[in-house]
Amino acid sequence: MIARLTGSVAECRPERVVIDVAGVGYGVQVPLGTYYELSRARGPVTIHVYTHVREDALLLYGFASPDEQAVFERLIGVSGIGPRVALAVLSGIGVAELRECVARQDRARLQKIPGVGRKTAERMLLELRDRLDAGGSGGTPAGPPPPSAGPRGDAVSALVNLGYAVDAAERAVEAAAADRGTEAGLETLLRAALGRLAR
Repeated sequence: MIARLTGSVAECRPERVVIDVAGVGYGVQVPLGTYYELSRARGPVTIHVYTHVREDALLLYGFASPDEQAVFERLIGVSGIGPRVALAVLSGIGVAELRECVARQDRARLQKIPGVGRKTAERMLLELRDRLDAGGSGGTPAGPPPPSAGPRGDAVSALVNLGYAVDAAERAVEAAAADRGTEAGLETLLRAALGRLAR
């Protein structure tokens, strides 16, 4: 069971990174908060890993902090939530806002996350109410992603992989680019587009 990886970032995309450990590349799926941290990293990095074993695959999910991993594990403990939806939740609102949503019992906010419908949101609020403490630090399937075309294309692809519809992702990214400027980088576009999609 892989619990932690320390090495260099060989590949870094919003939904997946490859960590080179002594010449072996480990493909790890990550939430956006972890991607943001790894994309700025210089030199060796350490990520906390949850190993998910299925009949047909062994999948690694990576997190920048133990707190983020702990919340992910609590999420997949909720009935009907698998790793993909748990990643979408952490990417869509992050650890701090999830705690706030649970504390406020804000079902409407949770339902804006791809893959989270009314019943799933209600289960999350019920089952996480006593399982998410107030401490800690803050930090999904659709059609095929569109081809990459620089930061805007990468941002659309990342949003589609999180479960947003292609047309909604494209509109959000275009609006974000108009607001932030045509030279805005991937992280800036993603943050701005997610903010628009959450409204």
